[in-house]
Amino acid sequence: MNIAVIGAGAIGGVVAGYLKKAGEDVVLIGRSDQVDAINAKGLTIKGVRGTDTIKLPARTSLDKPYDLVIFAVKTQDIEEAFAHNSDFFDQDSQVLTTQNGVQADNLLSSHFERDQQFSSIVMFGATYISPAEITFNFEGDWIIGRPLMPLDPKTHAVAEVLGNAFKIVTSTNIMGQKYLKLFLNLNNCIPGIIGKSMQETYADIDLCRLSIMLLKEAVEVLSFANIELVSLPDFPKERIYGMVKMPIEQAAGIINKTLTTLSKEPLYGSILQSIIRGKSSEIDFINGEIAQLANHFKVPVTLNSKIVDMVHEVERTGKYFSIEDVKGIFCVGAGSKPAI
Repeated sequence: MNIAVIGAGAIGGVVAGYLKKAGEDVVLIGRSDQVDAINAKGLTIKGVRGTDTIKLPARTSLDKPYDLVIFAVKTQDIEEAFAHNSDFFDQDSQVLTTQNGVQADNLLSSHFERDQQFSSIVMFGATYISPAEITFNFEGDWIIGRPLMPLDPKTHAVAEVLGNAFKIVTSTNIMGQKYLKLFLNLNNCIPGIIGKSMQETYADIDLCRLSIMLLKEAVEVLSFANIELVSLPDFPKERIYGMVKMPIEQAAGIINKTLTTLSKEPLYGSILQSIIRGKSSEIDFINGEIAQLANHFKVPVTLNSKIVDMVHEVERTGKYFSIEDVKGIFCVGAGSKPAI
């Protein structure tokens, strides 16, 4: 199976690099600066698997049809990535999405038949450092499934190939699990608006309270939408429902302990990584997904909508909010009553 990975950011780089190291036939598609750097000196990945500099071909666009094309760009960039490479997609193309949120497969469904599409949830974490350097922060499952049809032999064939480099789990309900993963990504927005790592952000217990407030609001919205979360292999849905029911101080303590110990290296969430690189983030497909659902079902939602607006302001101005500003806006500072 020859494989093309479109998107040379954190996840795309890790996927292409380790598949190549495992002996797979892989090409990485990226921007010209990324392509030039990787072709000149290889792709360096540092982190939980040690340090590797991996030689692999990089191009700015597809040069032929590939057996499997992995889309590793952000959701908002999928249409552009498809259009840029559309000359080499045909009826035999198989495509795999890796994006956060729940909309990536819907976007590609207008271009591919359902038996050409695979979907996935990435549970490992990585940080983009430079065009040819990535930090692999922590290991995790790569969950593979069919978004629009039942699992079939082709799914298992893709899983077998990817399993040469990653721990692969197949899912019979990938979309239900994507909603649970969306909940895990809701906290990416707070580092994005203050410009700090996950560890620095969630060392502040007040910001941990804000994370729980966003989560509680999102759970209420999904209950109105009648969307049921589906457990991930190492994260049962009961953890989410349990945290929103427990006292906010107790839940904030769990967020503090979990997110400050997630990686030895500084971990910058997906939102902040995009902002640092001067690109639009995927906020509309994470917290914005909650806001859109709330609007559709006429459910009042203020916190997730406000955080979406704040991320867009940072994207537009390049200026981060101070921690004290955030605490004041959401009433989570000392002596404040949580606005929920």
